This record gives sequence, structure tokens and C-alpha cells, in this order.
Amino acid sequence: MKLITIFLLATLLSTSLIGQVAFIINSLPDYTPADDLIYLAGDLNGWDPGNPDFALAKNNEDKWEIVLPQEPNGTIIQFKFTLGDWGTVEKGAQGEEISNREFVYGNGDTVYVDILNWADNGGGGNSTAAENVSIMDEKFHMPQFNRDRRIWVYLPPDYNISTKHYPVLYMHDGQNLFDTYTSFAGEWEVDETLNELYDEGYQVPIVVGIDNGGSERIDEYTPWVNATYGGGQGELYIDFLINTLKPTIDEKYRTLSQRENTAIMGSSLGGLISHYGALSNQDVFGKSGIFSPSYWFSDSVWTFTSDAGKQENMKLYQLMGSEEGEGEAVDHMWQMDSLLTELGFGDDELFSIEIPNGEHNEALWRENFRDAYLWLFNEFASGINKLYVPVQIILSPNPAIDYVLIPTLENNNYDSLKILDMLGRVVVSKADIFSNKIDIRELDSGNYILIVTAGDNSYSGKFIKQ
Repeated sequence: MKLITIFLLATLLSTSLIGQVAFIINSLPDYTPADDLIYLAGDLNGWDPGNPDFALAKNNEDKWEIVLPQEPNGTIIQFKFTLGDWGTVEKGAQGEEISNREFVYGNGDTVYVDILNWADNGGGGNSTAAENVSIMDEKFHMPQFNRDRRIWVYLPPDYNISTKHYPVLYMHDGQNLFDTYTSFAGEWEVDETLNELYDEGYQVPIVVGIDNGGSERIDEYTPWVNATYGGGQGELYIDFLINTLKPTIDEKYRTLSQRENTAIMGSSLGGLISHYGALSNQDVFGKSGIFSPSYWFSDSVWTFTSDAGKQENMKLYQLMGSEEGEGEAVDHMWQMDSLLTELGFGDDELFSIEIPNGEHNEALWRENFRDAYLWLFNEFASGINKLYVPVQIILSPNPAIDYVLIPTLENNNYDSLKILDMLGRVVVSKADIFSNKIDIRELDSGNYILIVTAGDNSYSGKFIKQ
């Protein structure tokens, strides 16, 4: 009898140490699409924003509900709600970022939640991306994985008013680069930073942002397998960048495609794959921005780096916050700095910095992107290529109805003329301009950019067609 009593007591005690929780959505923004599912994304599912196993369902009271698996009391989870991707993650009342939700098992079995806003605000009207950022393709195919991915492109402010060619910076985690409302925990503000540098007189590159694949992120951003986290498809991901995406970018845009004008950059696992991608393909990438690299993921990174060695002159920028990884991450970065130095990377090729009080987040990467860019691209950024910088000219009359006049050159005619609309599309193209009176009667009303060339010089001006 005593044994039975002890067994029952032990069973009750063990049961009391296991908790279960149900989250019920108490209120939603009134614009929430009726047919959309709501998902829970958190550390318990790898922060996958659209995992079907974590989709909420309507309960008997017509409220969205999810019951999570049992966990030992005291287990802490962090999470947020989405409508299926990070572009629709929940936000604050004014569209601002909110902290991750947190729950400690044992603190009740039912939690009621109020969702104040979604990132797309019912239709994407709150995008913070600059006007010179666009989506090249919502579903760009990745044949290496037989899956699709969204691709962002930042074009320099002078792209549509010049004939200039630009370096290209390929960046991972595209959701987090340009737009707060598609970001996981705030954006890098790559577009704002580069636009400010341009206004200060620096030259800026084309930036290509590749969205991460959510649940596929670990696999794609890691070249090796980790016994706990999996991974190991990094080589295929780099193959996608080099042999599928880069040729498309070089064909579609005016790029400087040589290795010295091609860079790769990312943070965390994105830093790891940037390190791997650059060193394993030194004939393709001449620069790499390695932010908060996850060198802890596999000891293979050390053997790989030694074996890869230094094959070409290149620039590597490493950054780590002093508060990342309880000091181990910082030690790893300095260990990598020593190894790269031993392999022959000099002071003008390798820059490593530890940011005091820096934490593993977008704020750290955002605040240091400017310095990293200027170091990696210093010759291009500070150099002015006079061949391609257009001289501003005054067009008249402005606004114009039938014709617009361009200044007359003293010694020679203009070689060519282009008129672009404000989306960058060429609507008029002519060669050998012998008159400074340009017929615009066929144009629709609106704003236009006129570009003319004469020898090695380029001239541009804006006008309004009434």
C-alpha cells in the first residue's frame, strides 16, 4: 500500500511540474483579412513565421486559439504572431516595433492576447523603404533548391540620370535591410544610410537583398552540419548567388561585374556564410562584410579557412559587439583575425572591430553599416568618375508643352539623347542631335529626366511636360 501511495505521489508531483498553455486572440485589427491564418513564431519553432504546425484555429467562441505542447514549469519561450511571413508580423498601435512576447510555463494555462497592428497595415501602406528600393522579383527561382525567393534591389540615386556602372553588394536577410515592416526586429536602414552618403558626395553601389527562407535559413546559411541545429546547404546557396542570381543582376543592371567590385555581406549566420562565400570563391568576391559571425556553428570553419588561404587580394571587415555570446563570440572573431593575418591578409585587407556594449541585433549592424561600407569600398566611395557624373543643365521652357530647349554647345553637337520617366524607363532615345529644340509632343503629361552626351561628357536636367 505504501508503495502505491509513493508511486501516486511521485506521479502527481511529476505531473505538476509539466505545464501547458493556450493562447487566445482577444482582439485583432479590424482590417485583418478574414481568410488569413494567424501563426505563432518563436524560439520553439525556429522563428518560422508560417509553420503550419503553429497555425491558430477558431475555437467554440469564434476566437483564434493555439495550444502549445507541454513543457516543464519554468520554461521560458519568446514569440510573436504573424499572418504567415515577417512582412505581416504584429506591430504596435502606430506601426512601431514591439518586443518579443514572453511566457513562463507555470504562469497559468490560458493567456488572452490583443494584437494592435500588422506590419503590412492591411496592404503594405506603411513601407519605410526608400523610393530607389524595389522588388526585382517576388518569386525568383532558386534551381539549386527548387524553391523561390524575394529579391530586393537598391539603385543609387544617380542611376537613372547617368550612364555609369556600379559595384554590387549582395546582402542576406533581405527582409531586414530596407523596410521596417518586413523586418524581424527592425531594419538595417541600408537605403537611408547610402542615400545620406550620396548626399554627402560619396558614390554608392547597387545593393541586392536576398530574403532568407525562414525555416530554411539555417540550412542555407551554413556550409557544415551542426549536430543540434542541422544545416549544411551553404555551398548550394553560394552557388545560387554566383551562378543564378549574379548573372541575372549583371544582365539587368549596369554593374561592374569584376571580383574587385563584387561584395557579400551579412550578420550572424549571414556573417558565417559571407565569410565562407568570399573565401571559397575569391575569384568572384573581392570584399566581404562579416557582422557578428556565427563561427561557433562548426569547428570546420577553422580548417576551411586554413585550407582556403589567401588566393587573391581582397578586403574582409569583421565586426562583433562586446556583449555577444558571453564573450566567446568575441574571442572567436579575434581568433579568426589572427588566423587570417597568419594567412597573409594585411592591415589594408583585414579590419576587425569589437563594439563596446554592442549586442547581437539589428541596431548594432545598422549603426556600423556606414563605416563598414566606407572601408570596404573606400576607393569607389570617395572617388569621382568624371566620365560618368552628369553636369546639370537648365531646360526651357519648364513646364513645357510641345518642345524643350537644351543649351547649345560651342564646338560640337550632342552625340545622343535620352528621356526617362520617373520610373527610370527610356521613353525617347536619339543619336546625333543637331538641334537644341527637342520635340516632346508625343509624351504624356508628367515629370521627366533628359540626358544628353557629348564626347566624354554627360549632361542632365529635369522638366515637366504639361
